Amino acid sequence: MQIAVLGYGVVGSGVVELFEKHKQGIISKSTQNNLDLKYILEIRDCTDSPYSPLFTKDFNDILNDDGVKIVVETMGGLHPAYDYVKASLHAGKHVVSSNKELVATFGYELLKLADKNNVNFLFEASVGGGIPIIRPISQCLAANEINEIAGILNGTTNFILTKMFGESMSFKDALLLAQENGYAERDPSADIDGIDSCRKICILASLCFGSHVFPKDTFTEGISSIKSEDVEYAKSWGGAIKLIAKAKKLENGKIHILVSPALVQNHSQIAHVDDVFNAILVRGDAIGEVVFYGRGAGKMPTASAVLADIIDCAKHDLRKKLFGWGAPVDDYVEDYMDMPVSLYVRAQIGDFLSALAHVEDVITGVTILKRKDAPGDELAFVTPPEKEGLLRQKLKKLPLNPLSIIRVTDY
Repeated sequence: MQIAVLGYGVVGSGVVELFEKHKQGIISKSTQNNLDLKYILEIRDCTDSPYSPLFTKDFNDILNDDGVKIVVETMGGLHPAYDYVKASLHAGKHVVSSNKELVATFGYELLKLADKNNVNFLFEASVGGGIPIIRPISQCLAANEINEIAGILNGTTNFILTKMFGESMSFKDALLLAQENGYAERDPSADIDGIDSCRKICILASLCFGSHVFPKDTFTEGISSIKSEDVEYAKSWGGAIKLIAKAKKLENGKIHILVSPALVQNHSQIAHVDDVFNAILVRGDAIGEVVFYGRGAGKMPTASAVLADIIDCAKHDLRKKLFGWGAPVDDYVEDYMDMPVSLYVRAQIGDFLSALAHVEDVITGVTILKRKDAPGDELAFVTPPEKEGLLRQKLKKLPLNPLSIIRVTDY
């Protein structure tokens, strides 16, 4: 059985390297007599690579080779990745992908196409890097009705927030350090604006709840507005701030899905997930609460997940795995403004006692927060839970200028 890898960037080169390093063990686990890497599709010239004889710039070399049974897509982005994956499935080739944007956008279509052609479309590496999560949800937890999934799905933002909390860095300095360490791209917007986390939680929600969920239908907020003052108030409250992606099945059949910064109490397992590590919490009716933890990105952790899918495709060469989800459903995502939530608010005020009296009169049961050296015209508090839309309407009635509004989790 022959394999082709599309893309020779960080993930693609890791897949090739790890495959060659553990080739015999991978073959023995695959139940095949042999597995060979035949092509590497890459537009750059890689003449100095030890794998240079395998390189091609023409996808048709792979598509038209009947000996290639598994195509591994590590290119990223939607095009030409979508076109190549779709063509490969049409040609009766199994496809393994690490491309979260592709799966979040076209997952249902590609799964349906794979089913039609009796091949597999697998993407363990698209969420959580090397953390096993797709397979455990679809197999190990299959007896459960999963009602909620949430967690830290982006290592770059978690690194930045860890530095802001642990070393009192500003957001700007922590981002620069993340870029210097290779955790953040030159253009970090996909990470810090929550886009990466959004794609991942859409994949997980689709898998857990059975219908395709699109990123465009998911409210997404990043971490760039978080200030050092918010960090200090979160500490005094007894918690941390994390970028949380979450999805929950509601009794009305809809789902609540959202990505945003959130205050997390110190007793939560998620509060102590630091640096570039990820944690994914799954709640099921039988298992209760389980957490998957590890490095959510990186060359070798992601390559590890890709190769596990390659082995799975080889094992299931002549049959289709029962795996995937259904078509998108209209009006499937509940308006997040209709969902109950507690809010942390930091605001600029006039007279402290007068502002405090107004707040306590309009929003009953607020918890007032304090921090060292807070200016006299600043007030911070946490509200009791209420529908978010109603809470924000109440805030507009108050004589204060909100500087930060951050949601509070119950994890």
